[in-house]
This record gives sequence, structure tokens and C-alpha cells, in this order.
Amino acid sequence: MVSKQWLAAALAVQSCAAAVSKARDDGEMCKKTTVAILGGGMAGVAAAQALSNASMHDFVIIEYQDQLGGRVHHTDFGKKPNGDPYTVELGANWIQGLGSPGGPENPVWTFSKKWGLNNTYSNYSSILTYNETGYTDYSSILDEYEDKYNTAAEQAGIILKENYQDMTVRSGLSLAGWKPKRDDMTAQAVEWWEWDWEDAYSPEQCSLVFGTAGSNLTFNQFSDENNYVWDQRGYSRIITSEASTFLTKDDPRVHLNTRVTNISYTDSGVTIHSSDGSCVSAAYAIVTFSLGVLQSDAVTFAPALPDWKQTAIAKFSMGTYTKIFLQFNETFWPHDTQYFLYASPTTRGYYPVWQSLSAPGFIPESNIIFVTVVADQAYRVERQSDEQTKTEVLAVLREMFPNATVPEPTAFMYPRWSTSPWAYGSYSNWPAATTLEMHENFRANVGRVWFAGEATSAQYFGFLHGAWFEGQNAGEQILGLLRDECANIMSTADDCGDLRHYEKLYGSSPLADYTVFDGWEVSSFYSSS
Repeated sequence: MVSKQWLAAALAVQSCAAAVSKARDDGEMCKKTTVAILGGGMAGVAAAQALSNASMHDFVIIEYQDQLGGRVHHTDFGKKPNGDPYTVELGANWIQGLGSPGGPENPVWTFSKKWGLNNTYSNYSSILTYNETGYTDYSSILDEYEDKYNTAAEQAGIILKENYQDMTVRSGLSLAGWKPKRDDMTAQAVEWWEWDWEDAYSPEQCSLVFGTAGSNLTFNQFSDENNYVWDQRGYSRIITSEASTFLTKDDPRVHLNTRVTNISYTDSGVTIHSSDGSCVSAAYAIVTFSLGVLQSDAVTFAPALPDWKQTAIAKFSMGTYTKIFLQFNETFWPHDTQYFLYASPTTRGYYPVWQSLSAPGFIPESNIIFVTVVADQAYRVERQSDEQTKTEVLAVLREMFPNATVPEPTAFMYPRWSTSPWAYGSYSNWPAATTLEMHENFRANVGRVWFAGEATSAQYFGFLHGAWFEGQNAGEQILGLLRDECANIMSTADDCGDLRHYEKLYGSSPLADYTVFDGWEVSSFYSSS
């Protein structure tokens, strides 16, 4: 005799299969799958691994590039003594916040140990400071900024806990007593080193509350250490190696060199169209595109995303972080120093932070140094010729080291992140007066289309571990939906997994009614630094 429980389960499975079949009716000629993961970076691989770990193997990963890794992206550069090229990182470069004994560990640090990733502690005290006359000691100004910033961070904690209105980092620093004059280029360089270099935006453009909180949640939760990755196999090794634990070599579920152009969605499924004419029909999709891609309209949605979603996407900012690499026939800069800070006499953020890969513990024989620009200076150099940029950076080096002979580099290169069609920038930023509710709208699914990536992480936006956590979460959310739909034929998407969103938003309180947000206590935003 057939039990009622068995019959109910059979009917549920049949119902689930019918739903998936209906979802695919719109794409009869398309490759069919249950979950389509759009983007093969950290978030996409994390989502796929979450599905695979739960024995749900019916998914595809659709990736624009010819390899997995996304914005964890490296390239060949210069020459080793044996003539082979070096590997340098164009995108993500640090493991930020490692872990402490007895405390939680950053998953990126866990993977780096698991896969033997070569990395070295970034010693920010190993720094020399310069202006147009050469070496100039302004370490006292660095100390002054840090004292004032700690005061501003404490104020940010009060704003968050008391539900006060958010403000810009500039306002917070000013209230703390840090008020650099616009023509004080030394103070401007110090501020750039301490803020812009991390956030890829100036203090005028960043949220005091969430800019400070995002950093605190990483460095207070894990540790205050940053390790620079110089592995000659590339930082993306941890992503491809993790993928190899559940994907086979040349796995047919991985579609490389595929540019998504349109995502059509209904109540029953999602169809993804690509520029080569191919398409995939799925029950669910996880979009892991960068914020820059979503803001660029490089991919269209049919129907158009609802107003609340489009507004949220437009509200956040995509930063550009451009590293400019030079190799010389010798290391003419101080060998034992990791960082060099330059204060331009005229322009804030003009080739300010230089890093030596010739320093001990990195690649001492490489004779490679690189300089970073962000925001307006990044947009400027990315739109001018290599030759023009090389002329500018060599002029700065000759000001910094007037007693050295600065030759032409043997190799020179930098990426164009702001114009790369699969990225349109480096990583996200949280603008001032943008609320948690607005971020929830950015993170929320639209029917069967889900979103994941570093930008969808309220806790760790801009960080690689944020992408990992968000990808993992999206995969688990969809697993919950699939299981609930197949276990209870009366259930609906609303009561088995949809993320909260707001059709209309009012006011600009950073917390509104929150005491807990996405599983963590709001008070954990802050702990003593």
C-alpha cells in the first residue's frame, strides 16, 4: 500500500519537474539547466561550489573571459633573468584580514594556505615619503591623520548606534579636527594614502558610517594584517583550484569566452542570450556581474528590472584602481623599503603611492616597481597613451630620486579597468547617505534572478571575501528554494527564500529599524580599533 507521505513526495517532485519544464518552454532551442551562474569570478565559483557540495550538479557557469577568476586577474610582465616573464596582478592583490588564534579566519586566507599561495606581509610602516625635491620626512603628518581618523571612526560608531544621519568621510574627518588646506599637498598625499588608496574614492564621495564599518568588520573580525600576493602562478590560483574540486578539466558546464547580452525572466524561469547566438534556459540564474557592468547596461533585462532595483544599482559607486608597472635594469630605489609616498606640488592623487616588488620577501631580483592611481586620475591615465603616461611617471621618479639615474624602463604596462567591458571598474564603494535598505534592494533577487558579488555584501563590499560569502549565500538560497518547492507543493517563492526589498524608501537613516541585518548584529559593525 502506498503511504500518503510517499505519494505527497512523488507529487511534489512531479510538480517541481513541471515547474522547471515550464521555465524552459521559452527557450526550447537553448541549453537547459537548473541554475545558470553568470560570471566565473570568486562569487560565481562560490555559488557553484555551494550547489555542488549539496549534490546539485545541474548548473552552468557562463564567463566572458577565457578563464575563471573574474577581477582576480593577472598577466605576464617584463622578463626574469632566464627570459621568462614575471606574473603581476592587475586586479585584486591582497589578502585583507587573515585570522587570529581562536577567532574566525578569512576564507581567502584559508584558501591561500590550502593551495600554497605565495604572499608576504604588507608592512605599511616600511614607507619613505617624498615631494618634488626628493626625500622629505612627513611621518608626523601620517601620525596626526591616524589620530584624527580614530576619532572620526568613533563618531561613525555613535551615528550607527544612535540612528543618526550618515555623513561623508570628509565631514567626519573635519569634525574630528582633520582639515587639510587644499594647497597643503603633503597633507593631501597623506590623506590619499590613508583613505583613497583603499576605497578608490575621495573622502567627499564616501559614507563615513559604512566606509568605516566595512573596514572594521574585516580587520576587527579577522585581523589587522594585509598580505600582498606575488605568486607567479597568479592570485586566481585559489579560485581555479577550488573550482577544480568540483569541476572536471574542460568541464562542459563551464562556458568560457561567452558574452551575455540579454537576460529574460518570467515567473517560471530565466533565459540567457549571448553575443554568439547561444542561449541557456534555466529555472534560476545568479548574476555575479560587477556593479560597473550592471550600471553600464551592457546586459539588458526583459522585462526591465523594476524601478526599486534600477535605483539601487544606480545609487552605489564603482571605483577604479589602476596599477602602473615598470621594470628597470636595476633597482635604483631603496632596496629594503616596501612603499614610497609622493606628494605632488600641484595635483592631489598624482602618482602618489609606489610599491617595490624588489623588497625582501617579494621578488627581489625583479627590479619592478609600480604606482597606483584611482578615481579621476585613473580615468585620465586609462584614456591616454602608454607613452604619455610613461613620460609622466618617469618625471615623478626623477623628482623623487634626484641623485639617481632613472633610465627608460625595460618594460611598462597598465590595465584599463574603467573601459574593460567585463568589469567597467575595479570594485564597489558605498556613497554617503545610502542606507542599508537601499543596499538590500541592490542585493535582493528579482523573481528567479539572483545577484551576488562583492558589491552585494553589506559587511565586506569591496573585499574579495565579500564576493565569496555572497556567492555562497546565493547558491544556498537557491538550494533552499529548490528543496522547498519540491518538498511542499503548497509553498511559494515568497515563503521559501526571497530576499527582502522595499518598493519605496523614506528618509536617510542608516539603520531604520534594524537590530539584526542578514544574520549579524548591527552592533558588530563596530568594536574598538
